[in-house]
Parts: sequence; structure tokens; C-alpha cells
Amino acid sequence: MKSFMDENFLLSNPTAVKLFHSYAKDLPIIDYHCHIQQSEIRQNKHFTNLTQLWLAADHYKWRAMRSCGVAEHFITGNATDYDKFLAWSKIMPQLIGNPLYHWTHLELQRYFNIHDILNEANAGKIWLTANKLLVGGSLNVNAIIVRSKVEVICTTDDPLDDLADHLALKEARDKVQVLPSFRPDKALALNAQGYLAWINKLRVVTNLEIGNYEQFLAALLVRIDFFDAVGCKVADHGMNYVPFAETNRDEVSAIFKQVLSGHSSSELDETKFRCHTLIWLAKEYAARAWAMQLHMNVTRNNNSQMLAKLGPDTGFDAVNDAPMAMPLSRLLDAMNHAGLPKTILYSLNHTDNYVLGTLLGCFQTHEARGKIQLGSGWWFNDQRDGMEEQLKALANLGALGTFIGMLTDSRSFLSYTRHEYFRRILCNLIGSWVENGEYPADEVELKKLIQNISYYNAKNYFAF
Repeated sequence: MKSFMDENFLLSNPTAVKLFHSYAKDLPIIDYHCHIQQSEIRQNKHFTNLTQLWLAADHYKWRAMRSCGVAEHFITGNATDYDKFLAWSKIMPQLIGNPLYHWTHLELQRYFNIHDILNEANAGKIWLTANKLLVGGSLNVNAIIVRSKVEVICTTDDPLDDLADHLALKEARDKVQVLPSFRPDKALALNAQGYLAWINKLRVVTNLEIGNYEQFLAALLVRIDFFDAVGCKVADHGMNYVPFAETNRDEVSAIFKQVLSGHSSSELDETKFRCHTLIWLAKEYAARAWAMQLHMNVTRNNNSQMLAKLGPDTGFDAVNDAPMAMPLSRLLDAMNHAGLPKTILYSLNHTDNYVLGTLLGCFQTHEARGKIQLGSGWWFNDQRDGMEEQLKALANLGALGTFIGMLTDSRSFLSYTRHEYFRRILCNLIGSWVENGEYPADEVELKKLIQNISYYNAKNYFAF
């Protein structure tokens, strides 16, 4: 029997052990998609206890606590920080098989040198030991980033953001690049509550009149150029479904003008607006050599009562099963005619892996190695089975050696251990193929393969 989460955790064969410890373990981290706050990096935030660092904004943990019957008072309510931590500790034994169990103990081991099992009995001891390091300042935000060997962080930023923190961090010339990502979801949400207010803010930020669709695009272009000047190399789009519909500029202009006048549009009209604007945006991204990320097939805010109480991004989103193959095919084809940038395709529905894995092969070109990527196991697929499924699908259908690897997609600074988690899974999978005689035990090629997927492919793909 192997020891619990020892140095060879998730490594089931000698080749996997060799690959991880010799070639993957100590590589730097490029975190090209996350939701951490750049202001906390600029401020070098100090957390005073584990709840503030671990539980305050982690809806993965909140969902697990609700599933175990924990009252909302101990999740997002007014319970003390220790009582919230104790509530989290009590449910840990119920989370067998959940990646949260592994992530929790990886974070305790790597950042606090705590190898005790988190449960109700050990909660008090772990609380005191970890908090001593936090209060002492040895685990402030910058220390966590440096200890994690993070080289690049790409945050998620609305086009209206002034990027003041990014500019300040750029001036500081720190070893870590903290770069913005352009996330114009609100610009495309034609029927969302507050859309006209967002447009008004865009007017103010750009000092441009926005009375028609052409002026709207001109304002977006100003913000794209600003982001580009600050160092942005990545755009990001979140989608409940793939928005494709046949349309033209005149029709979309009329739809936008109708919304500006205070009238709502139909679902089809919004799809036409999204589609046409996305195609235009893709062309602008391509012109600047940005990569475009498409995060698809989510159903958001499913619990309307909790949305009203807590707001979005609080643990009430789920997997969608909207059609993927034909609308994405048509959207990518239209973008290809206008200008298709480097593109990373993610679906929250793991059954779409083969759709994405085959479709991306239709748009590969010599312009970039692995120009169109099958994104890493994302969100609910960010676990061992999900990662292995994604890796196997890409290996079966494309070129695994060109894969740009892992990201955190997290709001927690301790989540950099997810890169280690991924690298262990990657090394174990490839190690098992070697052990089974399915790939040669060529150490030169294996080293190159592991290091490229873990680090170098992303560095070269985004040109960091």
C-alpha cells in the first residue's frame, strides 16, 4: 500500500516517477487564464487566516459544503472565520474522489509543510500552524507566487477596466509578468440587465459617441489597442452556447440601434449580434497576434433564489448540453474567412471533447504550432478523469505534443498546485504508455515532450 499523497502521488509506474521528478516538477508556471485579483498582487496582500485565503471566494468549496448539508451561515454567512474553517474541515472525509480532497492536501503540504489529514480532529492544530505562517508574513501573495515558480499570470479583465494595477506592476519590473486578458462578455450581452449602463461607461472611458454599431466597434477597438499596449496577449469569451446565425452588417446595425433606443431584442437577434461581433473581434485579435479562448456550454445562475441572495459566481452554475458541432463549425469558418487567431476551445461538457478535437484539425495552419488548441480539462472537468479524457482525446485525434498545458482558472493564490496535479497526471499517462510498449523509452524525446506540454509550448504559443 502506498502512503497517502507521498512524493510519488498519482505516479503508478517507474517511468512516470522519472518523468515527473526529473523533467516536470521544477519547471516554472505559466498561468494563462485565472480569476485572481491583480490588485492583491500589487498590494502584496497578507491574509491573516486560512478562511480568508481558502474559503472566502472559492465556490468549488462552497458547492461541496452545501452538498454535505452545511448551513449557508457557515459558507457565505456571518459565522466566524474559524467556524467556517471548522465546517470545511468536518466535511473533508466525505469528499473521497473529489479533486478538492487532493487539492486541499497538496496546498497544505506545499505551502505550509503540513502533512496531517484535514478533518475535524486535526482542524484546530492545522488552523494554528497555518495561521502562524500567514500572520508572520512569510506567505504573503508575492511569496506564494515566487514559491510556486510562477512566471506569467493572465488575469481576466472587462474592456472598461483602467488596468491601473497592471500598469503599476509593469513599472515595478518584477520577475513575474502580470498581464490583462480581454474579456468582453458584457459588450456582447445585448439583453442583459444593465447593458445600456455598460455602453454609457464605454462612452465615458473612450470619450467617444456611441450612437450606432460602427461607433460601438470603434470604441471597442480603442479598448483593444489600450489592452494591447499594456501587454495583453489573450482574449477570453464565456458562452452558454455557441452563437452562430447567418446575418450581415446592416441587420446587426439595426438590431444594435433598436437596443440603444431602449427596446429589447429577440433571442435570435442577440445571437446574430453576438456572432457578427465575435467574427469582427477575432479579426482584430488575429491582427495583434493574440490568442482567443472560447469557454462554451455553461448554464449559469441556475438557482434564482440564491442568485438574488448572493449574486453570480457563487456555486450555482452547471454543465450545458447545447449543440456544439455545427454552430462552432460555422463560426470558426466565418472567422477563418475574416481572420482566425490562435484559438483555444473549451467545453464544460466533456462529451464535446471529440467534437472539438476533430473540428480544430480542420483549421490548423503553419502560422502557429498547434494554432487551434483543445483547452485543458476546464472547471468541472478539472480533475483526474477529466484531464485524462482530454489528454487521450487530443492524443487520439490530434498532436498531443503541441498541447499548451494547464491553467488554474481560479480565484485562489494557492491553486498553483493544480499545475503540479496536472503534471503528475500527464507523466503518469505517458509513463504508462511507455511501460506498455506503446511509446519508445527514448529519454531525449520524453524529456522534450513532458517539458513542452508542461511549460514551453505555452511560453511559445503566447510569445511570453
